[in-house]
Amino acid sequence: MTPSKNEAKGFYKLSWLQRIGFGSGDMAQNLIYQTISIWLLFYYTNVFGLDPGAAALMFLIVRLVDVLWDPVVGTIVDKGNPKWGKYRSWLILGGIPLVGLAILCFWNGFSGSLVYAYITYVGMSMCYTLVNVPYGALNASLTRDTNEITILTSTRMFMANLGALCVKSLPIIIAIFAPKVDGVAKYDTPEAAPAWFITMTIFALAGLALLFFCFSQCKEKVVMDQKESANVKVSDLWMEFVRNKPLRIVAFFFITAFAMMSVSNAADAYFMSYNVGATPLLTTLFMWLGTIPAFIFMPLVPAIKRKIGKKGMFYLFLGIAILGMALMYTFVSIPATKSNFVLLCIAQFVKSTGIITATGYMWALVPEVIAYGEYTTGKRIAGIVNALTGIFFKAGMALGGVVPGLVLALVGFNADAAEQTPIALQGILWLVCVIPAILLLLAIWIISKYELSDERMDQINMEIEARANAE
Repeated sequence: MTPSKNEAKGFYKLSWLQRIGFGSGDMAQNLIYQTISIWLLFYYTNVFGLDPGAAALMFLIVRLVDVLWDPVVGTIVDKGNPKWGKYRSWLILGGIPLVGLAILCFWNGFSGSLVYAYITYVGMSMCYTLVNVPYGALNASLTRDTNEITILTSTRMFMANLGALCVKSLPIIIAIFAPKVDGVAKYDTPEAAPAWFITMTIFALAGLALLFFCFSQCKEKVVMDQKESANVKVSDLWMEFVRNKPLRIVAFFFITAFAMMSVSNAADAYFMSYNVGATPLLTTLFMWLGTIPAFIFMPLVPAIKRKIGKKGMFYLFLGIAILGMALMYTFVSIPATKSNFVLLCIAQFVKSTGIITATGYMWALVPEVIAYGEYTTGKRIAGIVNALTGIFFKAGMALGGVVPGLVLALVGFNADAAEQTPIALQGILWLVCVIPAILLLLAIWIISKYELSDERMDQINMEIEARANAE
């Protein structure tokens, strides 16, 4: 079949099977890495037996390792040409060790061992980079069409949130395998360790199957040729950061957005256990409401963006998220509404609607800054750019890992205590509502500086293709 004129220029249309196949890669990573992001700190302090301060320091050190490792991976990816595909090959090459190490992170064979925790967590994080950086670059290699990329990103985030829904079901899944105390399953004690290990094994193996499916459905069409790839260097990462203003804006937006999500997600388990005193079933319901809005609003993103533009969409949904956090803080702080679980669920739904829609769409900005870099320098270094954005979203996640541990240590959180002190409960509430709201205000200011409209991106992509055809 002869490609259309636009497709010959790189503006490819994708089938729904290809879109879902690409999205399955993010679903896989959510099953594995979001389990780590949301639950590992809670597992370390309540099940594995680590001190919150020691765990916080470890999260920081792991991210410092990532800062050194990510540009190396980005360079390897851009310079390499594996026989299965420049980017998609890494879904398998990195995915298999990622799955093994993720499972070992939740094995309690060396209970309380900080050394074991460091080895497994550092190894898992390095393998995640081997998957995530090329997966991010894979997006930009499928098509240049901005509308197609928006649809692809919406599909990806829909699939990612299916994975997130599973991850947030973890309390009731663990309850199936966990020991019962007075007929109630306990998932937050050392006795529940085997249940955590079984659950992570199920998630990780399902994730590996999805990575294989993503590999099978994605065909790379917009990539550098081998001659260009040979000239890629690690220093290109920092050079690109200096000269590419839109990339810098996206990078700092990633820091604040992922810091916000990581702080809030890491604190949710503590919030439901201690501030609300919820059962595993209610905890799961509350966390589901952190994901369900994705299935309602992410499919609407292309239409919303056409109506109010990229910036307008970010302003709207980040503002909705802040409103949800304000409602949640109010409901928990006022005695008359503190125990009203329905009100908390409403606040969670509002908060999550804003967070999921805004942070889901931000991934569509990455192919734009890759194309902008190609337009200004002649190099399409998708791996390098995704390594750089990876550094910054992991920097945000580092804050998300460090801040909760430090705050818990400062307010005197004690996992062995039957009840927490008022100051400890207030510290947890700040982690769920106040600190994330401050970060969102900063994110709004950062994204206001982004200047690549859809019209400008279409012009840039057409000029790149015209330049290539003239050579």
